[in-house]
Amino acid sequence: MAVIRLKTHRVLKPWGRHDLAPLFPDQPQDEDAVGEIWYEESEGAPPRDLLIKYLFTSEKLSIQVHPDDESAQARGFARGKDEAWVVLAAEDHSTIGLGLTKAVSADALRAAALDGSIEELVDWKPVKAGDVIYSPARTVHAIGAGLRVMEIQQNLDLTYRLYDYGRPRELHLDDGIAVSDPRPFAGNPAPRVLPGGREILAQGGKFVLERWTAAGDLLLQPDPVPLWIMPVRGAIDLEGQPFAIGEVAIVEDMARLTIAPDSLVFAAYPGGDVIDGLVGVAFSAVE
Repeated sequence: MAVIRLKTHRVLKPWGRHDLAPLFPDQPQDEDAVGEIWYEESEGAPPRDLLIKYLFTSEKLSIQVHPDDESAQARGFARGKDEAWVVLAAEDHSTIGLGLTKAVSADALRAAALDGSIEELVDWKPVKAGDVIYSPARTVHAIGAGLRVMEIQQNLDLTYRLYDYGRPRELHLDDGIAVSDPRPFAGNPAPRVLPGGREILAQGGKFVLERWTAAGDLLLQPDPVPLWIMPVRGAIDLEGQPFAIGEVAIVEDMARLTIAPDSLVFAAYPGGDVIDGLVGVAFSAVE
């Protein structure tokens, strides 16, 4: 099958929200808040390299860290966890904590996690709608309040919490300190624009993330890796299947894509190298 439509799974979180529109129907007020929406294939499908989520935050998430491939595989996992965040909406005060304000030792990081001063040690950066951040594994980080974020990540459900603001949830200091890179975040390279409305937002890590803005009829050639397609504004059509905002498709083979005018589409695929021939004009382009 060239095009696979993914199903959604709501994950309840203490820091989540009830207002999910326009991406999804709102969560009823008499039910627990939704923090994450995961995208999944049919039951029994083998695990993919990537996982797509949406995050809805009313409070700060825990200060946390994820292992890299080497550390995760030493524990018996298939891969580590690089991730990227696309900020879809942000309140005026919204921030994302990324890296530390200064380099510290592992012992100093542990002490800060235990006494709570890690909250001031983390480098909280203001964010706004449209921002895109690639966070490599081993980066100490936290998602702030008042955000709607699309997250693209390596497919690993493993988080080491270093600090959780007094919430009664388990911390993982030994494992988390062991895989942390306790220093300032180096930052992401500037986006790179390719012909045809492709903007390369992240490359050279564990996956490539692109933003597409050009409307028209295109031919996708995701060889040799599958391609995740995520419309966040407007609408698209893949091989005759319509996809609206909040939906996600996996494209495994050559497929025709129609992007409606004034749409915004993100695409991701495993590996660090950009696929030069990924997108081409298929037939009479839409003006």
